[in-house]
Amino acid sequence: MGEVIQEGSRVLFLTEKKKRYLVKVKPGIRFHTSEGYVDLSELIGKRYGTKLVSNTGSVWFALKPTIIDIVMKMPRPTQVVYPKDLGAIIILGNIRSGSRVLEAGTGSGVLTAVIASYVMPNGMVYSYDLSEEYLENARKQLDELGLLPYVKLKQGDVTVAIEERDLDTIVLDIPTPWLAVPNAYEALSDGGTFVSLSPTIEQVVETVEALNSNGFADVTTIELLMRTLRVKRGMTRPDHIMRAHTVYITTAKKACRDSSDY
Repeated sequence: MGEVIQEGSRVLFLTEKKKRYLVKVKPGIRFHTSEGYVDLSELIGKRYGTKLVSNTGSVWFALKPTIIDIVMKMPRPTQVVYPKDLGAIIILGNIRSGSRVLEAGTGSGVLTAVIASYVMPNGMVYSYDLSEEYLENARKQLDELGLLPYVKLKQGDVTVAIEERDLDTIVLDIPTPWLAVPNAYEALSDGGTFVSLSPTIEQVVETVEALNSNGFADVTTIELLMRTLRVKRGMTRPDHIMRAHTVYITTAKKACRDSSDY
Protein backbone atom coordinates (compact mmCIF):
# COMPACT_ATOMS: atom_id res chain seq x y z
CA MET A 1 0.00 0.00 0.00
CA GLY A 2 1.54 3.31 -1.06
CA GLU A 3 1.48 6.65 0.70
CA VAL A 4 -1.90 8.32 0.62
CA ILE A 5 -2.67 11.93 -0.24
CA GLN A 6 -3.85 14.03 2.68
CA GLU A 7 -5.15 17.55 3.14
CA GLY A 8 -2.14 19.85 2.72
CA SER A 9 -0.14 17.29 0.68
CA ARG A 10 1.65 18.44 -2.44
CA VAL A 11 0.62 16.71 -5.65
CA LEU A 12 2.18 16.90 -9.10
CA PHE A 13 -0.50 16.73 -11.78
CA LEU A 14 0.63 15.28 -15.11
CA THR A 15 -2.09 16.00 -17.66
CA GLU A 16 -3.00 14.22 -20.86
CA LYS A 17 -1.13 16.88 -22.83
CA LYS A 18 1.97 16.37 -20.64
CA LYS A 19 1.55 19.64 -18.73
CA ARG A 20 2.85 19.58 -15.13
CA TYR A 21 1.22 21.44 -12.24
CA LEU A 22 2.32 21.42 -8.61
CA VAL A 23 -0.60 21.98 -6.23
CA LYS A 24 -1.33 21.75 -2.52
CA VAL A 25 -4.45 19.71 -1.76
CA LYS A 26 -7.20 21.72 -0.11
CA PRO A 27 -10.80 20.57 0.34
CA GLY A 28 -13.50 22.40 -1.59
CA ILE A 29 -11.07 23.78 -4.18
CA ARG A 30 -11.30 23.19 -7.92
CA PHE A 31 -7.99 23.30 -9.79
CA HIS A 32 -8.51 24.79 -13.26
CA THR A 33 -6.34 24.40 -16.37
CA SER A 34 -6.81 24.64 -20.14
CA GLU A 35 -7.70 20.93 -19.96
CA GLY A 36 -10.55 21.45 -17.54
CA TYR A 37 -10.68 21.22 -13.76
CA VAL A 38 -10.60 18.63 -10.99
CA ASP A 39 -11.93 18.83 -7.45
CA LEU A 40 -8.96 18.55 -5.09
CA SER A 41 -11.19 17.07 -2.38
CA GLU A 42 -11.44 13.88 -4.46
CA LEU A 43 -7.72 13.23 -3.91
CA ILE A 44 -7.83 13.03 -0.12
CA GLY A 45 -7.29 9.43 0.94
CA LYS A 46 -6.20 8.33 -2.54
CA ARG A 47 -2.74 6.91 -3.31
CA TYR A 48 -0.07 8.81 -5.20
CA GLY A 49 -0.19 7.68 -8.82
CA THR A 50 -3.99 7.82 -8.88
CA LYS A 51 -5.55 8.48 -12.28
CA LEU A 52 -8.36 11.00 -12.50
CA VAL A 53 -10.42 12.64 -15.21
CA SER A 54 -11.11 16.37 -15.51
CA ASN A 55 -14.56 17.73 -16.28
CA THR A 56 -13.60 17.89 -19.98
CA GLY A 57 -12.50 14.24 -20.09
CA SER A 58 -8.75 14.88 -19.92
CA VAL A 59 -6.92 12.05 -18.12
CA TRP A 60 -4.48 13.17 -15.39
CA PHE A 61 -2.17 11.44 -12.95
CA ALA A 62 -1.69 12.67 -9.36
CA LEU A 63 2.00 11.96 -8.71
CA LYS A 64 4.20 12.42 -5.66
CA PRO A 65 6.51 15.37 -6.41
CA THR A 66 10.27 15.03 -6.01
CA ILE A 67 12.40 17.70 -4.35
CA ILE A 68 13.29 18.94 -7.85
CA ASP A 69 9.62 19.24 -8.84
CA ILE A 70 9.03 21.35 -5.73
CA VAL A 71 12.06 23.65 -5.77
CA MET A 72 11.80 24.43 -9.48
CA LYS A 73 8.38 25.93 -8.75
CA MET A 74 9.74 28.17 -5.98
CA PRO A 75 9.78 31.97 -6.52
CA ARG A 76 12.92 32.97 -8.42
CA PRO A 77 14.36 36.34 -7.44
CA THR A 78 17.63 35.20 -9.06
CA GLN A 79 18.73 32.73 -11.71
CA VAL A 80 18.41 29.15 -10.47
CA VAL A 81 20.72 26.16 -10.83
CA TYR A 82 19.17 23.73 -13.33
CA PRO A 83 18.34 20.11 -12.43
CA LYS A 84 20.97 18.72 -14.81
CA ASP A 85 23.63 20.55 -12.79
CA LEU A 86 22.12 19.93 -9.34
CA GLY A 87 22.72 16.19 -9.53
CA ALA A 88 26.35 16.67 -10.54
CA ILE A 89 26.93 19.11 -7.66
CA ILE A 90 25.63 16.57 -5.13
CA ILE A 91 27.73 13.70 -6.52
CA LEU A 92 30.92 15.63 -7.27
CA GLY A 93 30.65 17.43 -3.94
CA ASN A 94 30.34 14.11 -2.10
CA ILE A 95 27.29 15.53 -0.31
CA ARG A 96 25.38 13.00 1.76
CA SER A 97 23.51 12.57 5.02
CA GLY A 98 25.56 14.11 7.83
CA SER A 99 27.67 16.37 5.60
CA ARG A 100 28.54 19.89 6.74
CA VAL A 101 28.26 22.05 3.65
CA LEU A 102 28.85 25.74 3.09
CA GLU A 103 26.99 27.35 0.21
CA ALA A 104 27.64 30.91 -0.92
CA GLY A 105 25.09 32.68 -3.06
CA THR A 106 21.79 31.64 -1.47
CA GLY A 107 19.81 33.49 -4.14
CA SER A 108 16.47 31.84 -4.77
CA GLY A 109 17.27 29.03 -2.32
CA VAL A 110 16.85 26.22 -4.86
CA LEU A 111 20.36 24.83 -4.42
CA THR A 112 20.12 25.39 -0.66
CA ALA A 113 16.97 23.28 -0.46
CA VAL A 114 18.39 20.46 -2.55
CA ILE A 115 21.60 20.27 -0.50
CA ALA A 116 19.61 20.38 2.74
CA SER A 117 17.45 17.47 1.57
CA TYR A 118 20.63 15.39 1.18
CA VAL A 119 22.46 16.31 4.41
CA MET A 120 19.44 15.78 6.68
CA PRO A 121 18.85 14.62 9.35
CA ASN A 122 22.32 14.93 10.89
CA GLY A 123 24.09 17.39 8.58
CA MET A 124 23.97 21.15 8.19
CA VAL A 125 24.07 23.72 5.39
CA TYR A 126 25.62 27.13 6.10
CA SER A 127 24.26 29.41 3.39
CA TYR A 128 25.79 32.87 2.87
CA ASP A 129 24.39 35.74 0.84
CA LEU A 130 24.96 39.48 0.74
CA SER A 131 21.26 40.24 0.32
CA GLU A 132 19.00 40.21 3.37
CA GLU A 133 16.02 40.12 1.00
CA TYR A 134 17.22 36.91 -0.66
CA LEU A 135 17.94 35.31 2.70
CA GLU A 136 14.47 36.13 4.01
CA ASN A 137 12.86 34.73 0.86
CA ALA A 138 14.92 31.54 1.20
CA ARG A 139 13.99 31.28 4.88
CA LYS A 140 10.29 31.26 4.02
CA GLN A 141 10.70 28.66 1.30
CA LEU A 142 12.87 26.37 3.43
CA ASP A 143 10.43 26.62 6.32
CA GLU A 144 7.57 25.71 3.98
CA LEU A 145 9.52 22.64 2.85
CA GLY A 146 10.41 21.59 6.41
CA LEU A 147 14.13 22.00 5.65
CA LEU A 148 14.91 25.09 7.75
CA PRO A 149 16.24 23.05 10.74
CA TYR A 150 19.08 21.85 8.50
CA VAL A 151 20.11 25.29 7.23
CA LYS A 152 21.78 28.27 8.88
CA LEU A 153 21.25 31.37 6.76
CA LYS A 154 23.97 34.00 7.14
CA GLN A 155 24.38 37.48 5.70
CA GLY A 156 28.04 37.74 4.79
CA ASP A 157 30.73 37.79 2.12
CA VAL A 158 32.80 34.60 1.81
CA THR A 159 35.47 36.49 -0.14
CA VAL A 160 36.10 38.41 3.12
CA ALA A 161 35.69 35.68 5.74
CA ILE A 162 34.25 32.23 6.40
CA GLU A 163 33.51 31.52 10.06
CA GLU A 164 33.02 27.74 9.86
CA ARG A 165 35.84 25.20 10.03
CA ASP A 166 36.23 21.48 9.18
CA LEU A 167 33.60 21.64 6.46
CA ASP A 168 33.11 18.64 4.20
CA THR A 169 32.14 20.64 1.13
CA ILE A 170 32.01 24.23 -0.07
CA VAL A 171 29.76 25.19 -3.00
CA LEU A 172 30.20 28.67 -4.48
CA ASP A 173 27.68 30.29 -6.80
CA ILE A 174 29.05 33.83 -6.72
CA PRO A 175 30.48 36.21 -9.36
CA THR A 176 34.09 36.09 -8.08
CA PRO A 177 34.69 32.61 -6.61
CA TRP A 178 38.47 32.90 -7.00
CA LEU A 179 38.54 35.59 -4.32
CA ALA A 180 37.04 33.12 -1.84
CA VAL A 181 39.52 30.31 -2.57
CA PRO A 182 41.99 31.15 0.27
CA ASN A 183 39.14 31.32 2.80
CA ALA A 184 37.67 28.10 1.41
CA TYR A 185 40.98 26.33 1.94
CA GLU A 186 41.07 27.33 5.62
CA ALA A 187 37.42 26.38 6.16
CA LEU A 188 37.55 22.90 4.58
CA SER A 189 38.64 19.76 6.38
CA ASP A 190 41.65 17.95 4.93
CA GLY A 191 40.55 16.30 1.71
CA GLY A 192 37.35 18.38 1.67
CA THR A 193 35.68 19.21 -1.63
CA PHE A 194 35.46 22.59 -3.35
CA VAL A 195 32.75 23.17 -5.96
CA SER A 196 32.29 26.36 -7.97
CA LEU A 197 29.62 27.30 -10.50
CA SER A 198 30.46 29.87 -13.17
CA PRO A 199 28.59 30.88 -16.34
CA THR A 200 31.67 32.19 -18.19
CA ILE A 201 35.01 30.63 -19.03
CA GLU A 202 36.87 33.74 -17.85
CA GLN A 203 35.57 33.09 -14.32
CA VAL A 204 36.69 29.46 -14.61
CA VAL A 205 40.24 30.43 -15.57
CA GLU A 206 40.55 32.79 -12.60
CA THR A 207 39.16 30.16 -10.23
CA VAL A 208 41.35 27.32 -11.49
CA GLU A 209 44.49 29.47 -11.22
CA ALA A 210 43.55 30.41 -7.64
CA LEU A 211 42.93 26.77 -6.73
CA ASN A 212 46.28 25.70 -8.15
CA SER A 213 48.01 28.46 -6.19
CA ASN A 214 46.29 27.80 -2.86
CA GLY A 215 46.90 24.17 -1.97
CA PHE A 216 44.17 22.36 -3.89
CA ALA A 217 44.59 19.17 -5.89
CA ASP A 218 42.57 17.27 -8.50
CA VAL A 219 41.24 20.48 -10.07
CA THR A 220 38.65 19.66 -12.74
CA THR A 221 36.11 21.62 -14.78
CA ILE A 222 33.14 20.12 -16.62
CA GLU A 223 30.10 21.28 -18.56
CA LEU A 224 26.90 19.24 -18.80
CA LEU A 225 24.64 19.33 -21.86
CA MET A 226 21.24 17.64 -21.80
CA ARG A 227 19.24 16.57 -24.84
CA THR A 228 15.84 14.89 -24.60
CA LEU A 229 14.43 12.45 -27.15
CA ARG A 230 11.01 12.36 -28.77
CA VAL A 231 10.21 8.65 -28.67
CA LYS A 232 7.69 7.14 -31.09
CA ARG A 233 8.16 3.85 -32.88
CA GLY A 234 9.65 4.45 -36.32
CA MET A 235 9.95 8.21 -35.67
CA THR A 236 12.26 8.50 -32.64
CA ARG A 237 14.62 11.48 -32.82
CA PRO A 238 16.24 14.11 -30.59
CA ASP A 239 14.13 17.13 -29.69
CA HIS A 240 14.94 20.23 -31.73
CA ILE A 241 15.51 22.29 -28.56
CA MET A 242 17.99 21.20 -25.90
CA ARG A 243 19.25 22.53 -22.58
CA ALA A 244 22.82 23.34 -23.50
CA HIS A 245 25.17 25.67 -21.60
CA THR A 246 24.09 26.74 -18.14
CA VAL A 247 27.22 26.73 -15.97
CA TYR A 248 30.73 25.36 -15.82
CA ILE A 249 31.32 23.26 -12.70
CA THR A 250 34.82 23.38 -11.21
CA THR A 251 35.79 20.95 -8.45
CA ALA A 252 38.92 20.43 -6.36
CA LYS A 253 40.16 18.69 -3.21
CA LYS A 254 41.96 20.33 -0.32
CA ALA A 255 45.52 18.98 -0.01
CA CYS A 256 47.61 19.26 3.15
CA ARG A 257 50.12 22.13 3.26
CA ASP A 258 53.04 19.78 3.89
CA SER A 259 52.06 17.49 1.03
CA SER A 260 54.32 17.20 -1.99
CA ASP A 261 51.46 16.04 -4.17
CA TYR A 262 50.74 19.49 -5.60
